[in-house]
Amino acid sequence: MNHIVKSGETLTQIARDYRLSLSALLQANSGINPNIINPGQIILIPGLPSPQSIPYQLDVSVGARTLRLLRNGVLQKQYPIAVGRMLTSTPVGNYVIINKAPNPGGPFGTLWMSLSKEHYGIHGTNNPSSIGKAVSKGCIRMYNKDVEELASIVPIGTAVFIHP
Repeated sequence: MNHIVKSGETLTQIARDYRLSLSALLQANSGINPNIINPGQIILIPGLPSPQSIPYQLDVSVGARTLRLLRNGVLQKQYPIAVGRMLTSTPVGNYVIINKAPNPGGPFGTLWMSLSKEHYGIHGTNNPSSIGKAVSKGCIRMYNKDVEELASIVPIGTAVFIHP
């Protein structure tokens, strides 16, 4: 898949966001100067399918505290979520799901799906009363049964659009 460089990003941070080594990113993008990248530049991310090849998209409304599952642009299901609190807000932008981990432990419920932004994901919760509130450290929290259902439907590489 391709990543479009945003203002202020570095190749090192892009590699971390996609959980890749810098050398793997450089190898996939021969001829790139790791010290000079520009906004709008396209970086090939190895090992992930293009989001355009996947019929699913996730639309996350931070304000409405909902996650909508779309298939070819048509709403399939809507889930209630918890989002980040004021000081640790959920990051708006376009991301992709880069991996899935069952039983991640701690407060993350029964399943974790990493986003292409380091330290952020969509996950279950061991505190179901938090759903519908702005209480997380920026992640998107779902009921365990909902995140398990969602993870069984959407593949790695699925686009995630987070907006206010």
